[in-house]
Amino acid sequence: MQTFIQNIPKAELHVHLEGTLEPELSFSLAAKNGVDLDYKTPEELIAAYDFYDLPSFLKIYYAAMNVLVDEDDFYQLTYAYLKKASEQNTIYAELFFDPQAHTSRGVSFDTVITGIHNAQVAAEQNLGIKSQLILCFLRDMSAESAMEHLELAFPYQDWIVGVGLDSDERNNPPIKFAKVFAKAKEKGLKLTMHCDVNQLNTLVHIEQCIEQIEVDRIDHGVNALESEMLCSLIKNKNLGLTVCPVSNQFVVQSLTSNEVHDMLEKDLLVTINSDDPAYFRAYLNENLLALQKEGDFSQAQIITLVENAFKVAWLDEDLKQAYLDKVTAYVVESEDLV
Repeated sequence: MQTFIQNIPKAELHVHLEGTLEPELSFSLAAKNGVDLDYKTPEELIAAYDFYDLPSFLKIYYAAMNVLVDEDDFYQLTYAYLKKASEQNTIYAELFFDPQAHTSRGVSFDTVITGIHNAQVAAEQNLGIKSQLILCFLRDMSAESAMEHLELAFPYQDWIVGVGLDSDERNNPPIKFAKVFAKAKEKGLKLTMHCDVNQLNTLVHIEQCIEQIEVDRIDHGVNALESEMLCSLIKNKNLGLTVCPVSNQFVVQSLTSNEVHDMLEKDLLVTINSDDPAYFRAYLNENLLALQKEGDFSQAQIITLVENAFKVAWLDEDLKQAYLDKVTAYVVESEDLV
């Protein structure tokens, strides 16, 4: 099963580029840019990753971004993630980025997105991994700031497939950003929003995402299982759910394997993802392996989880099918080797 999971072609739909900043790269960029870090070694930094809830994670997450200064920094960040993903047989990825976290400290939108995009192009050429970019708004900032950054993105719309919403969910409901997401949808962008696990008013937030924002996907969304009505809405609208097991374990002390089983039983389009792999010390393979071990998922269930990611990816139908055919070919080949 371990070899099967490691080698099956995969898609990643929920990964924050800033969350792929490995300690070694952080120290390298800090030295280059003259940024002082609170830790003397990468090992000391890793030891500080003692997250017990979402705010405790975000505190370290945002502080670490100070090392990202120029275009090449964002290039290195993005290329390093795509290289690692490719080595794990991830052949397609949709990447979140948080421009407000950078413009608020004086780094231009152009610097951020150009560095990321150039790395995406190079990785597809050199490594064969295709990726698309999702602009995430920080929900603990104002809707006006979100709209401003959406407008900054319009000249680069060919580089962006959709918009998302992340950061601290408390007192920041989806409806706060209704006008921003309506504008993005009007421009042809896809929509997703975080509904993190066990957050305040989470069921209200999930319903707002579906009924009022009319998202194309929901990030996390595990708590939807508490409402048959929400599960029915998600199923009827064919909404993907991007669950992140190892991330969940840090925040709610569970890989949520039981919940993933429940989602599969309800025929919900649940997918497995890595979220912030540099901080949670687990990329996509590690998430799938940990989940399978805890929940004793069958090979057929693993295949379904992998296929779901391609099914709900923001790709045209021909390319989706081409990727799904690769999964099928791998499964057939694996059976022939047994």
